[in-house]
Amino acid sequence: MSSFSRRSLILLPVALAACGFAPVYGPGGAGSALYGKVALVAPANEESYLLYRNLEERLGRAETPAFRLALTPSIERQGQAVTATGEITRFSMIGRATFSLHDLSDDSVVTSGNVENFTGYSATGSTIETFAARNDALERLMTIMADQIVARLYASVSLPE
Repeated sequence: MSSFSRRSLILLPVALAACGFAPVYGPGGAGSALYGKVALVAPANEESYLLYRNLEERLGRAETPAFRLALTPSIERQGQAVTATGEITRFSMIGRATFSLHDLSDDSVVTSGNVENFTGYSATGSTIETFAARNDALERLMTIMADQIVARLYASVSLPE
């Protein structure tokens, strides 16, 4: 006999509602409060472009912005695997981004924070293969960081009652 009870499944929504749980993408959730309302500044380089593109996919293009998202991304490349001859065969890309969400009505900071993550790629192939692997790792890293930023925005934005 299993310890699972159907009663606990029925009571789960009640317990979640009692603790203040609200679905992000549900009616009145943080997802709908921010979607299409966050203005992004034009990117300055390739890394910024990839991050901004991913953020725009998740937050929508702002037609009438209520917020401005300020970002400062940076990428560091580190060698990870070195052969006996001193050749680096694997690299890690470490990405960091500082962000702050400003309310455009009074330019107050709604939330701010830092995110950090990494991806890796192999440098054992030809020059073209290594370049393609580097670009793919950069795209993956920017996707991961955009997901982290959006999750932090959704978790910290307070909604009007």
